[in-house]
Amino acid sequence: MIGSQAILGSVPNPPAELVQSAEADLFPRHHPERADLIDGAIGEATLFNETFGYYAHAVSPEMALAPAGWLDRLVAFKTEATRGATGWCIEPHDLVLAKAAAGRSKDFRFLHAAIGARIVDPRILLERLPTLPPDRAVVGPIRTRPSPPRSQPGVRFKALEPCTADRAPGRVSSSPADTDA
Repeated sequence: MIGSQAILGSVPNPPAELVQSAEADLFPRHHPERADLIDGAIGEATLFNETFGYYAHAVSPEMALAPAGWLDRLVAFKTEATRGATGWCIEPHDLVLAKAAAGRSKDFRFLHAAIGARIVDPRILLERLPTLPPDRAVVGPIRTRPSPPRSQPGVRFKALEPCTADRAPGRVSSSPADTDA
């Protein structure tokens, strides 16, 4: 999962600002030929969408304007609800930078909410920033938008304390290449 809903793979109860979308962007990494099945079975305007109020949209990994190495940092998501299957979600720092690279106002709201909730560490964002795809002019927007939305006065991008180990999402030790999901 590479869209905003991927935050759920690392943060069980994220702030509401981070889970506004009814769309989950998915790509079948090991079976790209199954992309049409995703849209047809659980996509927009399907019975699944009408029943559950959300839907999946099949995408390609190239759609993620994420930092270099993001596929190696995917976070495993496996619960009883996945019935033994493991889904892989883009790691929160990579997700936030991909949202920033997309550059829409909703993406910057996502970035500020993730920083404000200390889900991501600004130092890691700045460390990975230079590895974004070269055709994305993101350095300026990130450095010139240090303040979160007005709903969080007084919190500044550079002034946030680092994430602590118990607040920052961890990495999984197994490789995403080892699964079928």
